[in-house]
Amino acid sequence: MALILTFLGKGGSGCSTVAIATAKKLATTGSRVLFLSQDSSPVLNHLWGTTLEAVPTEIEPNLKGMALKSAQLISQRWEDVKELEAKYLRSPTIKNVYGQELGILPGMDGALALDTLREYEQSKDYDVIVYDGDSALNTLRMFSIPEMMSWYVRRFQKVLTESDVGKTLAPFVQPITSAILNVSWSADDLNDTPANDILQSGKAALADGNRVAAYLVTTEDETAIAAAKYYWGGAQQVGLSVRGIIVNQGQTNALANEFEPLNLSSLPKMGGHDWQPLMDALPQFLGDSQAPKPVTIDVANRQVKVFLPGFEKKQVKLTQYGPELTIEAGDQRRNIELPSPLAGQSVKGAKFQNNYLIVSL
Repeated sequence: MALILTFLGKGGSGCSTVAIATAKKLATTGSRVLFLSQDSSPVLNHLWGTTLEAVPTEIEPNLKGMALKSAQLISQRWEDVKELEAKYLRSPTIKNVYGQELGILPGMDGALALDTLREYEQSKDYDVIVYDGDSALNTLRMFSIPEMMSWYVRRFQKVLTESDVGKTLAPFVQPITSAILNVSWSADDLNDTPANDILQSGKAALADGNRVAAYLVTTEDETAIAAAKYYWGGAQQVGLSVRGIIVNQGQTNALANEFEPLNLSSLPKMGGHDWQPLMDALPQFLGDSQAPKPVTIDVANRQVKVFLPGFEKKQVKLTQYGPELTIEAGDQRRNIELPSPLAGQSVKGAKFQNNYLIVSL
């Protein structure tokens, strides 16, 4: 499995520059690296000194680059959908709709990019995938897709199953699937779909800081520092581990306390197209992650700890409308599925202390 690295920071703080330097550094140490970019501006091609294609193309030894083109990706995925339909349906209905006709709706870019990341991560062709998103907020929303979609599936699936409609339709699932799809599925079998498997594997990968991780990028500018703090908290909300912070063209001493316990690295100003000084100053990306876990559940003490750096107490909201805990902070909302010993238990107390929301059940 490949390590997926991404970088979060305010626009203009140098995330793309750091991402390129990271890809180059890891490639020179022998790792097989894929650089994936969602940035369609000409700036990236200028930094690379070449044009990134829509397929992985070798740039340097051990290093390939690829520009994500949503229009092409949706055409490819649509063909996969048509193949699935033809496999399961006796009379396919979408065979005359062509992927080349489809436009990109808001939010599709992130879903297509995440699916492409999944595809290349599972290909075993790469040791590291460096993902350069078009913005930090879109990157966070992209990585939140497995968790949020999984919540929609399990919540609405349960609601439907317990409803009168679900109870009425359940006996008819097996004969209908047998007649239409040429398979014999029960209502329980519909839960075990490839889509559910993908969502669960995505959640497992994101929860592992040694498989998916982010680094904050900032300058000494106050707005860039504030943005880095905000994205740090947002990353924890979507379950993305933040391993460290990279100060672009600045010193780390003044920021150490503000981003504790993250490790800080300082990058010099790049002269011309000499990447070596930046590569030398970057942290060691490989190895076990020491980043704080976004969520820790202590069943014995009936306690849930949510790490929310970058937020103040008044910016954090805890609710429990359903069987799960809902944490709202910034522009992110996260539902925490509790293990069976704690499932269905009401919140007895909560406090915000040292960047942690501590919930007692």
